[in-house]
Amino acid sequence: MNLVNDIINVERKATREGFGEAMVMLGRKDKNVVVLTGDLGESLKVDEFERLFPDRFIQVGVAEQNMMGISAGLALSGKIPFATSYAVFNPGRNWDQMRCSVCYTNANVKIVGGHSGVTVGPDGATHQALEDIAMTRSLPNLMVVVPADYEQTKKATLAIASFEGPVYLRLTRPKTACFTTQTTPFELGKAQILREGKEVTVFACGVLVYEALLAAEELKGEVDVEVVNVHTIKPIDEDVIVRSAKKTGRVITLEDHQINGGLGGAVAEVLGEKCPTKMIRMGMKDSFGESGESGELLAKYGLDKHGVIKVIRKIING
Repeated sequence: MNLVNDIINVERKATREGFGEAMVMLGRKDKNVVVLTGDLGESLKVDEFERLFPDRFIQVGVAEQNMMGISAGLALSGKIPFATSYAVFNPGRNWDQMRCSVCYTNANVKIVGGHSGVTVGPDGATHQALEDIAMTRSLPNLMVVVPADYEQTKKATLAIASFEGPVYLRLTRPKTACFTTQTTPFELGKAQILREGKEVTVFACGVLVYEALLAAEELKGEVDVEVVNVHTIKPIDEDVIVRSAKKTGRVITLEDHQINGGLGGAVAEVLGEKCPTKMIRMGMKDSFGESGESGELLAKYGLDKHGVIKVIRKIING
């Protein structure tokens, strides 16, 4: 089965659009689904849910901490609440409520952080969540999911609604490449080998999976690159990570997030215990972002395909 489309000629849609469409599907399917937002319904693409199901839409205003507490209460009453806001606020501003009210009680709350990473672009450093994966994956009971594109976000949203327990779902703002297909399998907790290779493995998450695929295609004939989409950061797929690392002997991790505590940290923990491997982590290196267009920022911080190609050559020749 072909897991991805032609990666060069692709349509572009935002992951948040896939989330919004999936929420309408869930609203029609299950009357227990409730959406809450911190004055950002249009930004998180849940405005259509509000129009169709106004009695199951709660506008809490700029009160993200209250939103998390309300969500916990709804979940413990049998509802399936989706608490939505920008990731810098959700989980950035309400981490304490998420920890104590949601994770400690194992409440069935779906926490949705939009506009994550430097790909937010012109909104600048204050609105570029680059620490949210680290913040969430450290919490007991909390699943962490970072879908790679629009189509996968729809599948992930439907999947987490059926999962019993708290989940953090990470979304992005700009229109990005739609490279998976409607028939591409998706299973929570199962990493996907999108491209097989023998010389180096790139473990990537979110919209940077596409940059890894572009880099691998450009290096075809020079370096045999394996690309793995680690869409579930927690629980992480240790089996796929160890098998791929043993096969290639070289590992790169790629994420639009700090290299400390994110995907790179999670993969390093697995390999450090089970399969020590030559490794380079790619991401934000203990720095904040800045204002600029999405592509410009990815290029500046070495996270576009050109940056990935450079690091692949470095780990092969180093």
